[in-house]
Amino acid sequence: MVGRRWFGYGAALVAASVALAGCAPAPEAGGSDDASESCVRMVTNSGGLEDRSFNQASWEGLQDAEDEYGIDAEAIVSTGETDLAPNVQQAVDSGCELIVTVGWELADATLTQSEANPEVAFAIVDEVVEADNVKPVVFDTAQASFLAGYLAAGVSKTGVVATFGGGNQPPVTLFMDGFVDGVAEFNRAHGTAVRVLGWDKAAQDGAFTGDFEDINKGKALSESLIDQGADVILPVAGQVGEGATAAAVERGGVSVVWVDSDGYESLAEEFRPVLLTSVLKNTQDAMVEIVGAVLDDAFSSEPYVGTLENGGVEIAPYHDLAPLVSAELDAEIDELRERIISGDLVVDSPSAP
Repeated sequence: MVGRRWFGYGAALVAASVALAGCAPAPEAGGSDDASESCVRMVTNSGGLEDRSFNQASWEGLQDAEDEYGIDAEAIVSTGETDLAPNVQQAVDSGCELIVTVGWELADATLTQSEANPEVAFAIVDEVVEADNVKPVVFDTAQASFLAGYLAAGVSKTGVVATFGGGNQPPVTLFMDGFVDGVAEFNRAHGTAVRVLGWDKAAQDGAFTGDFEDINKGKALSESLIDQGADVILPVAGQVGEGATAAAVERGGVSVVWVDSDGYESLAEEFRPVLLTSVLKNTQDAMVEIVGAVLDDAFSSEPYVGTLENGGVEIAPYHDLAPLVSAELDAEIDELRERIISGDLVVDSPSAP
């Protein structure tokens, strides 16, 4: 497994007070004259802005912050690896005092620019960069994926469910670990033997497409999993996951658990009939919170960690597939959620933030 990468530098670099220009005290909702002079720039990873995943969710959050605080928010879209470092440089050159970068691909560039610009606040989504002026925004998605795995095992007719990823990276495998453990918990509670294809938690290895953009790869892999009996699939692969929804629609009798955003709302309407639920990251609220903290001169590098307890992660409604979920199964999932929040049930993963 590719372990979680920690990027950092010495304590000699101190960002004593990072704030958006001319913004103390914090403006009221709707923005103030001072806030209107302030700006934030976001740099996407190579998945682009409308990835139906964390780029899109982060941008939606900054748009919400723009509406609430009256700041100027703009996105700089990366289309490939060679765009990443220049785009972060462009964001810094804009003069904005908050730069948001999205995904592990931007970790190196974020660290480099944070070292060179200690007066600028940075936030990086779905990755950890250790620096006094960088705030990691990460999510313990294993907690919500545990609920999704339990749900998948509970609705499966074949006794086989599956998951796959875009790449063997901690933010991806964290979902997969939770999903596998949720299925195992269902088997323990019900004396069943539902199998999971595509991920071996002990070995930290499984099925990956190798990228997050080629939908055809996701469809081909999903068809292979369906051929092996899987009737619920969790793709953790950004746009590639759309291949799973396409395969599910064509084959019939197969449902999909989406990730990051509510796929029922973000994907094409034709896929709604196969979407069982989604494992959500509430990136939007995290972005609003961070912008507010910077405006209030209260920015810190302490990581934001989304959990079930703080609402940072959750599973989406069952929407059209609600009839598949019995009242008893839904009640069991509610009970598991409360046990995780209370600490009675600990969902662990080597990739946990």
